[in-house]
Amino acid sequence: MIVLAVAVLLAAFVAIAALLVLLLRRTAPKETGPTAEQIAQLKAELTEKELEQARRDADEIRVRAESDAGEIIRKSEALVENAALMRREVEEESRILKNELKELRADLERRENRLGEREQRLDEEARRQAERARQLAETETELADRRVELDQVAEKRRQILERVAGLTAEQAKNELVKEIENQAKREAALIVREIESDARKEGEKRACKIVTLAVQRVATEQTAESVVSVLHLPGDEMKGRIIGREGRNIRAFESTTGVNLIIDDTPEAVLLSCFDPVRRETARLTLEKLVLDGRIHPQRIEEAYERSKAEVQDLCVRAGEDALVELGITDMHPELVTLLGQLRYRTSYGQNVLKHLIESAHIAGIMASELRLDRDLVKRCALLHDIGKALTHEVEGSHALIGAEIARRYGEHEDVVHAIEAHHNEVEVRTVEAVLTQAADAISGSRPGARRESLEAYVKRLERLEEIAQSYEGVDKVFAMQAGREIRVMVRPDNVDDIQAQVIARDVAKQVEEELTYPGQIRITVVRESRATEFAR
Repeated sequence: MIVLAVAVLLAAFVAIAALLVLLLRRTAPKETGPTAEQIAQLKAELTEKELEQARRDADEIRVRAESDAGEIIRKSEALVENAALMRREVEEESRILKNELKELRADLERRENRLGEREQRLDEEARRQAERARQLAETETELADRRVELDQVAEKRRQILERVAGLTAEQAKNELVKEIENQAKREAALIVREIESDARKEGEKRACKIVTLAVQRVATEQTAESVVSVLHLPGDEMKGRIIGREGRNIRAFESTTGVNLIIDDTPEAVLLSCFDPVRRETARLTLEKLVLDGRIHPQRIEEAYERSKAEVQDLCVRAGEDALVELGITDMHPELVTLLGQLRYRTSYGQNVLKHLIESAHIAGIMASELRLDRDLVKRCALLHDIGKALTHEVEGSHALIGAEIARRYGEHEDVVHAIEAHHNEVEVRTVEAVLTQAADAISGSRPGARRESLEAYVKRLERLEEIAQSYEGVDKVFAMQAGREIRVMVRPDNVDDIQAQVIARDVAKQVEEELTYPGQIRITVVRESRATEFAR
């Protein structure tokens, strides 16, 4: 743009110069020198019009030149400003790039330093590995040398032994084999003698058991089970709250549970009477919850009864499942499991029916194993032979026939159904499983202590009471007193504080309630005594 402006100015100057030259030529004298006349003549020729036109042309050229020069100057200034801005931007970018280059250079230096340190560590590790490999090679060489020395020593010992014994290794081996063979024969003879003696004794035992199979004890069925439950109260004033205003609470309780509630002069106790043991147990739990809560009215009675009913149902299912687990029996219908659990609250001649069924199943399984029969099938027959007793209060008929119908309804094997219906000879016995079921039932019901508490069971109960209390940490001594109605627990005062003593008493009572069956109640007394002894000298 600057060059263009200069060119325009030059063009203007050239035009002006040409105009001046033209004027000078017209006014210049000839070689001989212009005369006054000639000059006058030239002036005359130049008219006023041409001079004016020349002036206007010169002014226009000058104005255009000035305008172009100003435009060129403005553009040149703008270009200069843009160039300065671009230079500043370039300088800023250059500065940024320099900073980035510095950072990259510093990062590269750091990485190079780290790589150098890593290479140094790797070199040191390689040197250590090489040193370790060298040591291992030396150790292997030393072990190989020692192995060779040991082989040589063993060979020398063998040669010395052969020279001393006068036998080669093969001869010594044969002698040792003969000695071991003779010793094995003597031991085998002793073992054979012991086996024969044991077999003779076992044969006698099996003969006794086979005779037991032939024993068929027949007893007339009668109602000898307990139909009364006792609930102990915290005080006699609770009886009035149980009766309620005008007897509304006791009426609501009996109508809700279907159990007769007997409140007499017995101190701190009430009786619950019902022919259905499950219903009686539900009522007992209901009354126990009401007594513990303290709020007794018809609505609370219904709520407590529903909770107790669900709890008893769960307890029945759990008892049935525990019986199946104990006997190793699977795939039984859930309804049969529930009925088995209900027999937990049923007794026959003082014997718990569920325990009687479990015991009969064990006995039947043992006899089936001796006779090489299907042990699981026989155990199943014995376990379900009294299942009808769970419904004898609801369905008319013999419990054997009722149980057979229940088992058939829930898909039990026909041999199981026949064993149930024939275990009291109400149906003619046709299978060996039915005979074994009868025998197991008779043995379980007639064994000593089965249907009454014997001295041995009494002693075992006392021993179990002491074992339960002795199993807790911090207990020093345990005494079962008052015919098993009280347990005195002596604890070490250094290991057990007063709060822990209360916890031990509560835990022992809870475990006794869960594991043992006993009449009345058992008092657990935890004694914690601290003594300080000094001597005056």
